[in-house]
Amino acid sequence: MVRVRIAPSPTGFLHVGTARTAIYNFLFARNKGGKFVLRIEDTDLERSSKEMTEVIIESFRWMGLNWDEGPYFQSERRDIYKKHTEELIKSKIVYSCYCTKEEIGERKRRMIAEKKAWRYDRRCLNLTEEERERFEREGRPKALRFKVDKSSSFHDLLHGRIERDKNDIEDFVIIKSDGMATYNFACVIDDHLMEISHVMRGEDHISNTHKQILLYEAFGWKPPEFIHLPLILGSDRSKLSKRHGAVSVLDYRDEGFLPEAFVNFLALLGWSPGEDREIVPLKEMIGIFSLERLSKRGAVFDPKKLEWMNGQYINGLNNKELLNRLLPFIGDKLGIKDKEEDYILSVIGLLKERISILSKFWDLGSYFFVKPESYDIESFSKYVKKGRAEVNKERLEEIIRAFKGLKDFDTEILETYVRDLAEGMGIKPGLIIHPIRFALTGKTVGPGLFELMEILGKDECVERLEYFVEKIIIKI
Repeated sequence: MVRVRIAPSPTGFLHVGTARTAIYNFLFARNKGGKFVLRIEDTDLERSSKEMTEVIIESFRWMGLNWDEGPYFQSERRDIYKKHTEELIKSKIVYSCYCTKEEIGERKRRMIAEKKAWRYDRRCLNLTEEERERFEREGRPKALRFKVDKSSSFHDLLHGRIERDKNDIEDFVIIKSDGMATYNFACVIDDHLMEISHVMRGEDHISNTHKQILLYEAFGWKPPEFIHLPLILGSDRSKLSKRHGAVSVLDYRDEGFLPEAFVNFLALLGWSPGEDREIVPLKEMIGIFSLERLSKRGAVFDPKKLEWMNGQYINGLNNKELLNRLLPFIGDKLGIKDKEEDYILSVIGLLKERISILSKFWDLGSYFFVKPESYDIESFSKYVKKGRAEVNKERLEEIIRAFKGLKDFDTEILETYVRDLAEGMGIKPGLIIHPIRFALTGKTVGPGLFELMEILGKDECVERLEYFVEKIIIKI
């Protein structure tokens, strides 16, 4: 059976790279009818936190990546690691290291100053018995290092055979001085005991994999299959980082991205569904996912593409569902609670095609719920200078009188009426359509004028036009 895992470290938020890795593992497990395991690798006791663990778990839940087992916590598995440590001690392929961080740091600085590559210099492998006894009497903290005496190689399902000479692998720590297992050691033991069949992770872990292969061989265990994914890149094709806008997964949620769109977007950063498809819901991805369609090249994270895709998913929601998604962003806004649900749904229906991120809804359509708090006079003035609109108080007053006399105030009647008014004035319709829009919304662009006027209603439109003529027009 296919058994895969995602094993984030709770030393920080869940970022897009780990999120994409989780998506691929999840899709692979579901496609093969296997198991998706969640393991929290909290061996770094100083930097790990319960808060980050909760954020990571919440991130997976938001994305809809439901795990079958776990979460397992490495910090709770010390006895298991200790038992396996004793096996390696008996086999004499590990040794105690009494070097402090400061001592190693100083030796490393000297090597770098001499323009030499640094790797652990085996200082403690060659200690005399007297030196070991002295360090023990002093109570000096000690770590446990694995003695590397052979080269490493493994077959990667994406990249093929990958080899590394033993001289390029330092004697690595398996148990830290605080008694906690290191990432590489705990990872191997857990993957073996949890019967993980495939390890899918970023290619920045290849150096770790060589160390882990040596551990598998030391224990006489068969290693899992490995798939090392290319990294997600920033716009300059360097590794994605904070300077490219990489933030926590939950930041995308809080900004107003839909989990469906977010998962779809990340899945395509290194995997192809075929047929140049871009909008592929999670259920469909599960059905067609395969390792063969993974790319060996890093994909560029394009925020604009993510926003476009989010808009596609938003536009695919019915108005009621979209309202439910919008409530966290508009539920406490002034004017919302005063409106009936049908009114809000009609606004959503009119604006839906323009919404690319949920948090932008209020900026796009706040004027449907409260009168404009400000007017973009600078933009409107450009319309006037270009001859696309005019500022004419008398004509606006004529339009107000005409609107007051209308019995029906729907889209079709309004469009016909306004265009007839413009013709009677001997001007192009745009010269009055733009001022009307600006007076009603404070903006120069937006949805169809006559549709928004129908939603606002006659009384509100007249009131806003009168205010504009009295208070605002003199500022233009």
